[in-house]
Amino acid sequence: MADTKYKSTPSEPPPSYETAAKPIAPAGASARLRAPLPLDLPSLNMLKGKRVVLASASPRRRQLLAQIGLTNIQIIPSTVPEAFPKSLAPFEYVLETATQKAMTVYQQEINNPALDEPALVIAADTIVVSHLGVIMEKPRSEQEHVAMLKTLRDDPLHKVFTAVVVMAPLESAKAPGYALETCTEETLVRFDHNVTDELIMAYVKTREGADKAGGYGIQGMGTLLIERIEGSFDNVVGLPLRATLQMIEKVLVRGDDIDEDFGEPDEED
Repeated sequence: MADTKYKSTPSEPPPSYETAAKPIAPAGASARLRAPLPLDLPSLNMLKGKRVVLASASPRRRQLLAQIGLTNIQIIPSTVPEAFPKSLAPFEYVLETATQKAMTVYQQEINNPALDEPALVIAADTIVVSHLGVIMEKPRSEQEHVAMLKTLRDDPLHKVFTAVVVMAPLESAKAPGYALETCTEETLVRFDHNVTDELIMAYVKTREGADKAGGYGIQGMGTLLIERIEGSFDNVVGLPLRATLQMIEKVLVRGDDIDEDFGEPDEED
C-alpha cells in the first residue's frame, strides 16, 4: 500500500514562477511561501511507501532528509554505547561510530518479525575537533559547555566531521545480503574571537547547544558565535545532504545491479 505521507510527483507541469512566488494565504491572513514541489528522482520514487529508517534521534537530521522528500522516516536510534577510543584519528572515530549505529539498527530491523524489512537505513555521527586535535562531542554539564565554547573561541579554527552510512537489503542471496555506502565530510569552522564571555554564558543558558557536538548549533542562535565556514553548511548541522543523496542512489542502484546478476541465466544457443 502506498504511503499517503509521501507527496506524489505531479503529472502536470509545475506552476509558473510568478504563481510560485505568490503567498498562498488569502488577503488579510498570515502569508506563507508556497512549498516547493518534491524532487522527481528514481531513487526517491523507489522509496515511496517503503520503510526508511534513520538510526538517529537528531531532529536536525530528520529535517534535512525531509528537504529531499523523505518525510515519512522511522526514527530508531542505536542503543549500543559509543565506546571507540578517542585515540583514533577523527576520520576513523566518526566513521566507526556511524557504521556501528547503522549495522546495529539494520540487523535489529531486518530480523524484526513485526514489521517489513527496511528498504533503507541511514546513520550518521558528527564530531567537532579542536585545532589541537581534541575530539569534542556533546557537553555533559554547564561548566563543561562554557569551557568548550571558550576553547573554540580562543583557538578559533576547528573542524567538523560527519560520517554517514547508508544500507539497503539485497533480494539476492549474495553475501553479505546488503549494499552499503559510507562517506565522511569535513568542514572548517572559524569562531569569532571577539565573542565575549557574557555572550557565551547567555548562549549556554539557552541550552540550544546542549545536545550538539561542540556545544553549538550553527543553524540557530549558535550562528552568533561563528565568523565563517569553509565547506558544507549542512555537514556542520549534522548531515551532508548532497553526499547522502548520492549514497542513497548508489545503494539502491547497486542493489538492483546485484539482483540482476543473480537472475535467471541466459539460455545457451
